[in-house]
Amino acid sequence: MLTRSDDLEILLTVIDSGGFSAAAEALDIQVARVSRAVSKVEKQLGVTILNRTTRRIELSDEGRQFIESVRIGLIQIQQAEEEIISRGALPKGRLRVDAASPFVFHQLVPLVQAFNHEYPNIELELTSNEGFVDLLEKKTDLAIRIGQLSDSTLNARPLGVSLLYIVAAPEYLSRRGFPKKTSDLVNHDTIGFSGAKALNDWPLRSFGALKPVLISSNGETVRQLALAGNGIACLSGFMINKDIEEGRLIPLLESEKLTNTGREQINAVFYKSSSVAKRISAFIDFIQPRLLL
Repeated sequence: MLTRSDDLEILLTVIDSGGFSAAAEALDIQVARVSRAVSKVEKQLGVTILNRTTRRIELSDEGRQFIESVRIGLIQIQQAEEEIISRGALPKGRLRVDAASPFVFHQLVPLVQAFNHEYPNIELELTSNEGFVDLLEKKTDLAIRIGQLSDSTLNARPLGVSLLYIVAAPEYLSRRGFPKKTSDLVNHDTIGFSGAKALNDWPLRSFGALKPVLISSNGETVRQLALAGNGIACLSGFMINKDIEEGRLIPLLESEKLTNTGREQINAVFYKSSSVAKRISAFIDFIQPRLLL
C-alpha cells in the first residue's frame, strides 16, 4: 500500500469540506499539514487528484474514481476495527423497538425479562404505534411490521407468519347464531378498524365491503370488544391463539378463508448501522424462536 490511511482521511476531509483551510479547521491541524498530506498522496500515486485554482478545488477524473474507492475502503476498515474490538463482548447500549400495541402486549412483553437477563447491557425501549413509523423521524432502531413491506430502503428479516382468523365469543354466537357462509355476515354485528382501511378487507371468498357496527384504531381494543360479545372480528393469530385454545373466541368461516394475502407476514425492519447492528441481531435472534405466532 503506497499511501497512509491518515493522509487519505485528510484528503477526504478536503473534498468534503471544499478546501484546504476548511479541512484544517475541521481536523484542528495546520493548513500546511493538510497541503503536505494531499501532495504526498498525489506524488505516491503519480497522478493529480485535485485540480486547484485560486478560488476552488475540484476532483480530476482519476481522482473522482479513486476517492469513491477510498471512501468505501476506509469505512470497511473502520467496521473491521469495531468488530474485532467488540468480538466476544456482549452488545450494549440503547435499543429502541417499535411495534403495534397487540404485538408488544402478546409477544414482546412476555420475553422482556428473559432478554434482559441474557443481555443485561442492552437498554430496551419499547414503543407502540398502530401505523408504520418513520424509523429516522422517531429515532427507532428496529420496528416489527405486520403485512407486506413496501419500503425498499429498509433492511428486513422475516420473523414468521401469523394466520388471520374470523372470530366471535361464545356468548355472541349463542345469541346471534353462527354464520355459515361469507354472505351471512351482513346479518351480523362486525367489529372493524378505523384508519387502516386495509384491515377491514377480510380474507374471505366473495367478501364485500365491511360495514362494522363498532370500530377502533387499536387491535387490542378490537380483541376486547370481541371477547365481550360485541360482534365478529378479524384478528391475527399472534394475539388470539390463546383465546381460541381456551375457548374464549371461536374461529368462523374456516372453509371460506383465503390464505397468503400478505397480511400474515411479520418482519423486523431496520437501517444498517454498525453502531447498533449487534443489538439488533441479538434482539431478533432472541425473539424469533420464542414468538408464538
